[in-house]
Amino acid sequence: MKQLLALILLAAWTLGGIHAQHRFVLDTKKLGAEIQPTMYGIFFEDINFGADGGLYAELVENRSFEFPQRLMGWNSFGQVEVRETNPAFERNPHYVTLSHAGHPERQTGLENRGFFGMGLKKGMEYHFSLYARTAGVGRIRVELVGSDNEVIARQSIAVNGSSWSRYSTTLTATKTDAKGLLRLFLESEECVDLDHISLFPGDAWRGLLRADLVNDLKALRPGVFRFPGGCIVEGTDLATRYQWKHSVGPAENRPLNINRWNDCFPNRLYPNYYQSYGLGFYEFFLLAEELGAQPLPILNVGMACQYQNLTNEQCHVAVDSLQSYIEDALDLIEFANGETDTPWGKLRAEMGHPAPFNLRFIGIGNEQWGPLYAERLEPFVRAIRSRYPEVKIIGSSGPSPDDNDDKGFTYGWREMRRLKVDLVDEHYYRNPEWFMQNVTRYDCYDRKGPKVFAGEYACHMDVEPSAGPTARNCFESALMEAAIMTGFERNADVVHMATYAPLFAHVEGWQWRPDLIWMDNLSTVRTPNYYVQQLYASNRGTHLLKLTEEGRPITGQDGLCASAVYDRTTRQYIIKIVNTSDAPQAVTLTFRGLNQVGAGEVIQLRADRMEAFNTFENKELVVPQRSSLTVEGNELQTTIPAKSFILYRF
Repeated sequence: MKQLLALILLAAWTLGGIHAQHRFVLDTKKLGAEIQPTMYGIFFEDINFGADGGLYAELVENRSFEFPQRLMGWNSFGQVEVRETNPAFERNPHYVTLSHAGHPERQTGLENRGFFGMGLKKGMEYHFSLYARTAGVGRIRVELVGSDNEVIARQSIAVNGSSWSRYSTTLTATKTDAKGLLRLFLESEECVDLDHISLFPGDAWRGLLRADLVNDLKALRPGVFRFPGGCIVEGTDLATRYQWKHSVGPAENRPLNINRWNDCFPNRLYPNYYQSYGLGFYEFFLLAEELGAQPLPILNVGMACQYQNLTNEQCHVAVDSLQSYIEDALDLIEFANGETDTPWGKLRAEMGHPAPFNLRFIGIGNEQWGPLYAERLEPFVRAIRSRYPEVKIIGSSGPSPDDNDDKGFTYGWREMRRLKVDLVDEHYYRNPEWFMQNVTRYDCYDRKGPKVFAGEYACHMDVEPSAGPTARNCFESALMEAAIMTGFERNADVVHMATYAPLFAHVEGWQWRPDLIWMDNLSTVRTPNYYVQQLYASNRGTHLLKLTEEGRPITGQDGLCASAVYDRTTRQYIIKIVNTSDAPQAVTLTFRGLNQVGAGEVIQLRADRMEAFNTFENKELVVPQRSSLTVEGNELQTTIPAKSFILYRF
């Protein structure tokens, strides 16, 4: 009779498209490796207008007139002249002088459309400020203007005195417009000098960062925050590398830097892509603190981008000339952790944060490779170990996850072991097949060597050129990332950090796809990939649990990948199962060591089509769906839908 029943069930599964029964066993009694609080995090690089025009909420482009084309971003009319005599700021010496147009019916002034237009919201206050001076008494009219040329807010500012002073006012928008602009008029016969013209939305986090993007980051619950890149750490040449010391102190006196991605892609050219450094290292540390994430700064190792300088070793700093770069690293640790009586700790306190940021990690070099990198990294390691032995050092294995090219992945790992770095940063942008093949990637890694930081990864899909910008963030790419992340989790004794990349992209200013969060001037789109990251980070747990089928980990059998953790804080068992196959999978999950499982929750991430992706018109096409369930006894009998990511929490 039992054999007949089994045959009937097998026939039902087959006819219904369900594969044969899988029997998973979860050992609830023996806790495995501790899962690091830094296991899942975020990586920020100023690409795709991620900082200026993105996370940094400043609405004015080229606010200090320091772009090489001094009035780029501005439309001037009447008598406007760029000058640099007796400037307001030493490292930003240019400013404009507005002079009377010469006739009562003519106007002098400036317009700024910001980054792809200024997103203005009805009822929102906008905080305007500038530095100004005049020989007598001057007056400036400030307007917010809609895309239909209608004035939607207006204020006037009186300017008095020949010394530079800061003036400010607040404007409230009377309607919403995604493509607004800022307009300034000279209302006096007296000429007026203007500099650092700024406009921030009233809801900006700390008056600095775009509120909706900060909320998106908070909802991810990241454990680590890597910044500021990425290739901008290197620069096209060393003169244009990201220099953290230029990004601290008063924002008005932080010098402009050309962005590494300004002209990197001729087919996606953005000659107006610069870094104001308004979002600098101090703000990064503040944001990491707000997110509850460990800050992970990456510094230059004395090398320009190797991709852009393949045949010119002279573009890198000689090994015996690295001292200033090494001092930059040591000074950064002092800025983050030093007492307030140290030079850099004092600056941190003066900027508003007397308490240390408790920096525990530092990365030296982005994704450099070969002997050129290893020989330069070595003196950094010696210096940091000598002065700050408690700070963990992250090195790079290069830009490739294998040895299929000349980037030397195996060589890089061998050198990182020799130098005894604490973690090795691996990067992989690969197709779905590669992601599935690498679910077991870390199963055989050396348990005694440096730990792994999957510092940049994303599943890359081919899409039609005419597809929308968010199309590469399709559900299939997210599903493959969920699959490989079960491998991260199963190897939590080796993998200590993982961060998807890139983080942000402006829908009108992207150069790289896919990206975790898309934005326009008024709103954001959370991608399916975002929800995978969120589900893992929000259900990280504290310890690994052994989850097996027939004594083996579940790493792709019949398209199934799975991992499990226990959370000592919430006393919950959390199981993640990914089905990449085209058929539903029947699973019986036995909780070995428990008599009664009881009530729980199931979260499903699915889509009707693998090509489905979220858009600005339909932001919730692919989002997690939650429901409750109860397990009688210690066995869960369930069906994992085809092409789905399922999370159980008991």
